[in-house]
Amino acid sequence: MNGTTFSSPQQASLSLALIGNCTVSALIDDRGRIVWCCMPRFDSTPVFDALMHSAQGCGDDGAYSVELENLARVEQSYDAGTAIVRTRLWDTQGQGVELVDFAPRFITRDRPHRPAQLVRRVQPIAGHPRVRFVVRPRGDWGLATPSITRGSHHLRYVLPDITLRLTTNVPLTYLVDGTWIALHRPVSLLLGPDETLDDGIEETARSFQEQTELYWRHWTHRLALPLEWQDAVIRAAITLKLCQYEETGAIVAAMTTSIPEAPNSGRNWDYRYCWLRDAFFVVRALNSLSEVGTMESYLNWLYNVVRGSKGGHVQPLYGIGLEPDLPETVLPHVSGYRGMGPVRVGNQAQEHFQHDVYGNVVLGAAQAFHDHRLFRRGDASDFAALELMGEQAWRLHDQPDAGIWELRTRARIHTSSALMCWAACDRLAHVAHSLALPERAKYWRERATVIHAKIIQRAWSHERQAFVESFEGTDLDASVLLMGEVGFLSAKDPRFISTVEAMEKTLCDGPFMRRYEARDDFGLPETAFNVCSFWRIDALARIGRHEEAREAFESMLASRNPLGLLSEDLSPATGELWGNFPQTYSMVGIIHGAVRLSAPWETVV
Repeated sequence: MNGTTFSSPQQASLSLALIGNCTVSALIDDRGRIVWCCMPRFDSTPVFDALMHSAQGCGDDGAYSVELENLARVEQSYDAGTAIVRTRLWDTQGQGVELVDFAPRFITRDRPHRPAQLVRRVQPIAGHPRVRFVVRPRGDWGLATPSITRGSHHLRYVLPDITLRLTTNVPLTYLVDGTWIALHRPVSLLLGPDETLDDGIEETARSFQEQTELYWRHWTHRLALPLEWQDAVIRAAITLKLCQYEETGAIVAAMTTSIPEAPNSGRNWDYRYCWLRDAFFVVRALNSLSEVGTMESYLNWLYNVVRGSKGGHVQPLYGIGLEPDLPETVLPHVSGYRGMGPVRVGNQAQEHFQHDVYGNVVLGAAQAFHDHRLFRRGDASDFAALELMGEQAWRLHDQPDAGIWELRTRARIHTSSALMCWAACDRLAHVAHSLALPERAKYWRERATVIHAKIIQRAWSHERQAFVESFEGTDLDASVLLMGEVGFLSAKDPRFISTVEAMEKTLCDGPFMRRYEARDDFGLPETAFNVCSFWRIDALARIGRHEEAREAFESMLASRNPLGLLSEDLSPATGELWGNFPQTYSMVGIIHGAVRLSAPWETVV
């Protein structure tokens, strides 16, 4: 277990664990406190939001905690191969208590059981520790205090948008009053919908834990892992899976909103939605481990987007229930993470024109036409729907847009957008070939060839000796490194090698890479963008600099929090994580890097 010693109140940090079940999720801090949880969906108003009111650290309001008197030390870890978190609290006398937290997920009656419920099991592990239970959900982003009604073994928290039921064998009087008590026996708390349990409290909690553990162990058992860095890959894979809202298939970019990309930067955004770009990379990463179930579920959501598009236009992101309108608002009464507002709900990027989205749609769906394992493979109707995306890519490949970084005040013909438009046409040609449609294959191959030539001509800068951020531009941008990953250029092409070298000189702080060098809406970027660091690692491996790639990859693994998770950004100067958490892009990088760099299994078996 990872251990932490406490001597004084701590400021909020991203040393957080994620639990979830593809319906709900929660973030648990390094004292075992649930400080962030949205119910009944990932993008709902949070019921625990202490993380967003943490100017003076995370307080009791908006938190769910088990506090140990005279806390001295904490150990925390995941149960191996699961989404179950175990936290051990020790006091100054060596007395201890263990918390086991999870969201139930298992198969029953031939279907997944994944209720909007959190289970917390608490037991003494040494001595007679004195604890108190604090459960203080809030509504309306901290403005609404719930009315509480009491049953024989449960409390109901009535909030404006939801009613929660906490069923427990903790004495309710002590729980409501926050009384310190000696803990002599195991207790359990089940928080979720306002519904009664079918069985006893302890029996249900124990059964749910056993079945949830078994589910996740079976899930990880089926992964095709690289030889090296297996634990890191397993943790990344589980984290990515938890970011899928399975009812619809949508995959959120992160579980949080408004954790700043850098201290007091104002770069605070709501990531609790499904970006088609990010979702494609998640699907690609899990596919590389032979976990195709996530892709199949996501494609159900994606084709609803495609077939519901108006005139072929697709937004960069949608709500997890296919909501197109995600109006961005600022909550002035919420202080934010460490008091670094603003806190935003919704995301204006849904209004943007980001032309790479069409490539991400086609790339996300392409494997379904080639993979014989799938329950439903891509068919002629799906191909026809994707051809509409291809036509959009062709029409827009050389038109200005907001780009992958979602710039709000300028538009350019971004190289990465044109690159993904090329990828859309290229993959459609491959799909047409697999469907025995030679005329369509020729059609899309010709278009891909035209776009390819245009990118080569207009995105290459003789001055910088690199492919640059935009057509006829001069600024460097890390997203151009995706040329290698999507197969646009051979890794041995001297222009690609020169581009990598130019970016290292300009965008890197050691192993960490920033997104771009140009000023944006907020000035110059201050922190490294973790997925860009992984893109560089991939590029280094492709061009033959394997040892450097491995060293950089180890540096990125060392930058994870104690639970093995990454946020969006990182401060090269301090190593501290910033940005929304956990960031799917970043966790994807762990999987891609391990798969790319690992020694083959044949070297040991």
